[in-house]
Amino acid sequence: MEIQARTGRKALVNLLLPSAVIVAGLITPAFAQEAAPAANPYGFTGMLRTADIVTYTVLFALGSMSLSSWFVLLTKLWDQRKLKQSARQVEKQFWNAPSIKDGVERLKRGDDFRNIAEDGLRAASHHDGRLTDRIDLHEWITISLQRAVDQVSSKLQSGLGLLATVGSTAPFVGLFGTVWGILQALLNIAGSGQPSIDKVAGPVGEALIMTALGLFVAVPAVMGYNWLLGRNKVLTDALRNFTSDLHAYLVSGARVGSNEMGGARPAVAPAAPVRR
Repeated sequence: MEIQARTGRKALVNLLLPSAVIVAGLITPAFAQEAAPAANPYGFTGMLRTADIVTYTVLFALGSMSLSSWFVLLTKLWDQRKLKQSARQVEKQFWNAPSIKDGVERLKRGDDFRNIAEDGLRAASHHDGRLTDRIDLHEWITISLQRAVDQVSSKLQSGLGLLATVGSTAPFVGLFGTVWGILQALLNIAGSGQPSIDKVAGPVGEALIMTALGLFVAVPAVMGYNWLLGRNKVLTDALRNFTSDLHAYLVSGARVGSNEMGGARPAVAPAAPVRR
């Protein structure tokens, strides 16, 4: 368990390290410029002083993409943490209950595992209707449990599309800002009639800040997407193992809530422990 926690911390460090390096690369020239403004008039603050509406639009777009991707990343990590805690509660309380109904009552209201168990109980209890009696009990419970698991999986996957979009488009948005900055710099140099290396290198180098900002937005989004995707797979496996055990109970032939459905688990593969 300690090794797994250490692995999670290492993954978080690897996620934050590229952003920290890029931020340090952007902030250092800005402080240097403040220390010697006459020697180096170019940099991030210099770009802001001479920026036009297009540059500010690109900066606003990159800032919005960065904030939204970090919001999705942190909220998804919180949701995964809650689901992992629920999985541990299922192992400790649900499977040690005298019956499935008692096990459901031990879980918190609104819990995803409780919702799945309630759907399975509801499907087993209402199988005697005129519409459902044409469907085998095994198939009817399977459909209900699969639908419940798909709902939880869809909730886990929500927001990941935004991370993928930000990771794939942010570099091009930053590149557009760089191209626009170089174009404006060259036009200004041509209009001044005094082309020189300092007049060209300064504005062109300043325009490249946009590309660095695009990478600063894209790298955490891509790494966060891959990290969340792997964690979702572990949680989905835990959900499927739980539904497999629950399905074995519900189709065992015992009436729901009867004494025959005791606390012993069925003779199927036990649910795999959820990694931290």
